[in-house]
Parts: sequence; C-alpha cells; structure tokens
Amino acid sequence: MRKGHHDEEFEEDMIVLKTTQDKLLSALQSVSGIVERRHTLPVLANVLLRKSGEQTQLTTSDLEIQIRTAAELGGDGGSFATTVGARKLIDILRTMPADQTVSLESQQNKLVLKGGKSRFTLQTLPAEDFPLVQEAPNFGPAFQVPQKTLKNLLDQVAFAMAVHDIRYYLNGILFVAEGRQLSLVATDGHRLAFASATLDVEVPKQEVILPRKTVIELQRLLSDASVPEGQDAPMIEMQFAANQARFRFGAMEFVTKLVEGKFPDYNRVIPKNHKNSVTLGRAPLLASLQRTAILTSEKFKGVRLNFEPGTLRVASNNAEQEEATDELDIDYGGDSIEIGFNVTYLIDALSNMSQQDMVKIELQDSNSSALITLPDNAHFKYVVMPMRI
Repeated sequence: MRKGHHDEEFEEDMIVLKTTQDKLLSALQSVSGIVERRHTLPVLANVLLRKSGEQTQLTTSDLEIQIRTAAELGGDGGSFATTVGARKLIDILRTMPADQTVSLESQQNKLVLKGGKSRFTLQTLPAEDFPLVQEAPNFGPAFQVPQKTLKNLLDQVAFAMAVHDIRYYLNGILFVAEGRQLSLVATDGHRLAFASATLDVEVPKQEVILPRKTVIELQRLLSDASVPEGQDAPMIEMQFAANQARFRFGAMEFVTKLVEGKFPDYNRVIPKNHKNSVTLGRAPLLASLQRTAILTSEKFKGVRLNFEPGTLRVASNNAEQEEATDELDIDYGGDSIEIGFNVTYLIDALSNMSQQDMVKIELQDSNSSALITLPDNAHFKYVVMPMRI
C-alpha cells in the first residue's frame, strides 16, 4: 500500500467474513432491533462492521442507544471497517437456508454478499461517518444479576409504561438499586407496576429512568432459559452514570441514554393498610374480565366490579345498550364495594402474571386505587386507579 494515501483500508479487496447464514444472521439480529429503516442520518440505517484479526465487531446506533456485539465470522485476517444497510442485509440472509455458507467481500467501496449462486452488491458508507455514542467518563460501580431475573422484572412492569406521554419520564422504567435490592417501577399515571429482586451484592443507591425503547430491546435480547443444575446462570452486568447506562451480557455491550426528569414517588402511590382484601384464582378472574370486556365500548373500556361477601359480580355495558354480567364465588367477608376500572389495565396485569395461580386484591372503597399483589410475595405490586362508571 502506498503511504499517505487516504482510505487505505478500502484499497484492496478482501473477504471480510465467511461463515454460515445462521451465525451471521443471529449476530446481525442481536444488534439490529434499534435500527430505524428511515433515519434523518442515512448512516444510522447501517451496521458498522469492524474487523480486527479474527474478530468482527458489529455496532448499531440510533444516537440514544448503541448496541455492539463481537463474533468470529471467518474471512481474511487483517483490519477493515465499513458500514452497510442492516435491514437489507438481514432481509437477504433470511431468504437463504440456515446452513448455507455466505461471504461478504469488499470491492471498491461496495460489499458483495455471496451465498450459493446468488450475489448481491451493496452500497456502503465509510466507517468514520458512523456516529459512535460518547460513553460517559464516570460510571458507578458495576453489579450483576442473572439475565433471567432482569428479564422477569422487566416483563412484570413493562406493560405499565406510558407510550408517547408528554410527561416523557413516564415513557420508560425507573430502576432503583439500593443495598441488596433492585426495584423496577413503571407507570402511565393511571396504573403503576412495581417489581423487585434481591441482589447477591450490596450496591450504593442509584436511581435512573431507562427509555422505553431500551426496555423493549432488553426484553428481546435477554435470555430467560433455565440453567441445568451445576451450571452458572447467564448474567448481565449493569453500570449507571448521570445520563447513561451500560449493560454487558454474553458477547453484547449496550449503552443507552437515560431519561431525565423526576419520576413520581411510587411509595406514595402504593396504598398501605387497605382494610378489605380478597385472594382469588387468577385464571378465573382473567377469563371473567375477558368475557365482560367484549361488551365494553371502544373508547371507554369500563367494567364494574361488585365485591360482596362470598361473591364478585363483574358487569359492563356499551353505547348500544348491550350488557354483560358474570359472577365468581370468592372467599370474602369485607365491605360491599362497587368499583369501576378500565378493564384493559386489569387484563394487562393478570396476563403478565402467567406463573401465578392466585392473586390478592386489596380495596378501601370505590374511590381509592386498588392494590393487586401475589399472596406471600412482597416482590410484586400493581396499583390501578378506579374510574367513574
């Protein structure tokens, strides 16, 4: 190579990688969830491929989140970097059999994907145009939890996050790590979900709000597979800075901006000492609500719950003057209470507790929010505001 010549990485053609379709596809898919097909910055539709020696790093970004993974994907040794359309590459690979050998070769600022008798010549953009996220200089101490624990916590609260709320701090999940406890909280102002887990290590108090998109991506990427006896569970390492969080798990590294703003004081929202409580089967209650929901009006998803000694009546009606009623026998001796709820909020919570047989509902009166918990489990709480019906 002539010295002093620019773009020297691109001068000679090389086989950037050569591997099977399934290996390349899974590496690409693990980083491509955040890639928008149309972006004001065209290079962000691309994945950054950086080859050094045997290792290929794949990086994607949407300026707020950056995901990186490293894999050994064959090809020539040496250093090379370029960016190429992520979704297009995935779409092409998906049409090929899993065991097909595929290669990516660089040719004059383009990448050629070959597999079997097919070849695709793809446009590239220079690696130096790819905007890497500036990592925060000082992250707090790292702590680890099993991936399965974090995925379960996320799954227990994510459904209660707001979507496009003007109070942008609600469009995400509050993470609170303190002592040996990690708690996650989500609320959209009408309902609130709280879930916590015990950590193996003590951590100094840290509170951050993770954006909605990051939450959805973590739910997608984390493994909740059970681990055979005697094997270590796959872990995820977390670190928080003032405006950034970093997660490392498996071959993945994930950096995300945090949401700024003051999250509501969830301890004040969670009712204490409601005087009426009932424990009942989750599945029968869910089925009853799903039946009754059919005759709620689209705009106004209201159901009425009548708690009386021994009986819970569930009722709904709609603008066409249709109505549904259903009854469940319950073990209840408290006050007679009629209370209205948005049925979607109840169904969301009950469907997200699929491992549970029983749920506990605590009530004060028809104007106070209800607390839904799991018997003998202080780690999950769901609060739902009543609605006037």
